[in-house]
Amino acid sequence: MYQTVSTFDVNKIRNEFPILQQVVNGKPLTYLDNAATSQKPRDVLEVLSRYYQEDNANVHRGIHELSRRATVAYESARERVAEWLGASDRAEIVWTRGTTEAINLVAATWGMDQLTEGDEVLLTIMEHHSNIVPWQLVAKRTGAKLRYIELDAEGKLILDDLDQLLTDRTKLVAMTHVSNALGTVNPVQRVIEAAHAKGALVLLDGAQAVPHMNVDVSALGADFYAFSSHKMCGPTGAGVLWGRKEILEEMSPYQGGGEMIGFVGRDESTWADLPHKFEAGTPNIAGAVGAAAAVDFMEKVGYDGIQEHEAGLLRYALDRMGELKDLTVYGPKTLGERSGVISFALGDAHPHDIATILDSEGVAIRAGHHCAQLVMKHLGVAATTRASFSMYNTTDDVDRLFEGLRVVQGIFGR
Repeated sequence: MYQTVSTFDVNKIRNEFPILQQVVNGKPLTYLDNAATSQKPRDVLEVLSRYYQEDNANVHRGIHELSRRATVAYESARERVAEWLGASDRAEIVWTRGTTEAINLVAATWGMDQLTEGDEVLLTIMEHHSNIVPWQLVAKRTGAKLRYIELDAEGKLILDDLDQLLTDRTKLVAMTHVSNALGTVNPVQRVIEAAHAKGALVLLDGAQAVPHMNVDVSALGADFYAFSSHKMCGPTGAGVLWGRKEILEEMSPYQGGGEMIGFVGRDESTWADLPHKFEAGTPNIAGAVGAAAAVDFMEKVGYDGIQEHEAGLLRYALDRMGELKDLTVYGPKTLGERSGVISFALGDAHPHDIATILDSEGVAIRAGHHCAQLVMKHLGVAATTRASFSMYNTTDDVDRLFEGLRVVQGIFGR
């Protein structure tokens, strides 16, 4: 079994993922849609099954033994994620349904409380819709304005005029750590330092970062960090908003209901302490427990090994795809500036046709605008085809992708 980076063995890792051992359309499954969601290892599946079979109960207020065990598991998961993420206090970890809800939470609470007419929120053109639409909604209600950092021809942020984009009216910079559509790894610390110098807060969308690199929120220096469990080998429906404690304490509740209250009267109520103020109703207990199990698994594999392996896959894939005529790869040309996401076009073939043909070859990829329509507009296309890698992918997977693209070319007469 793999314990350290020095023993990183992709075949042993693959064996931990039961779903990868199947046949699709008569071919061994090649799963290259990891930016959409990752597969789940036995460690996570067993933890989820064990929770439901042995400890399932509602948390916090029950006196009976099952409720006590469920509460311990739920809050221990919070503490584990806080430690892994470098949070200074477990109360800074708010459980959500995913990155989308985490960003909406900040927009609907901090945004509605703090933004007024003429205030500015600075976004980037490469944002996922989940980090654009919530701010559009708040801007319409408050009179705040949205400004954008543009992209260059390679799909990297143009930061030369950052000092001009950041003004005395800028209250928040909300940006992705790693682009889901281009794979661009952004220089977030540079932006954080510039934003703080202007007195603005910073929210980072870390959905595409935490599956592939070690993230320490204390070292990064951002004010909010959001991510999803399901993209890092955990269950769906579970995510995290990390926020600085002093900021979270000043924010209004996101939803009303059970658990988030201190006292309820006829006309007014008081709120529970952090983080429960933001966790109304029965939470996704199993999801939290599964997310902590995913953290354990990621650390057991080791981020250094994961990054080295995925960087090697990216190099190999770009080399192989470079053999194909009429193939255009979008995103940074420098490998150190991109993650294991390859968005591309292949001649005149529509991305959906490419995805359908690849699926017939047992290769799972993604086609569409990837919830990043501003990126597509920047590229001058309606959609791209996207292959995305994880720790369990191999060079054989890359070869299967390449062979599938050869089939596409054959069908389209190339």
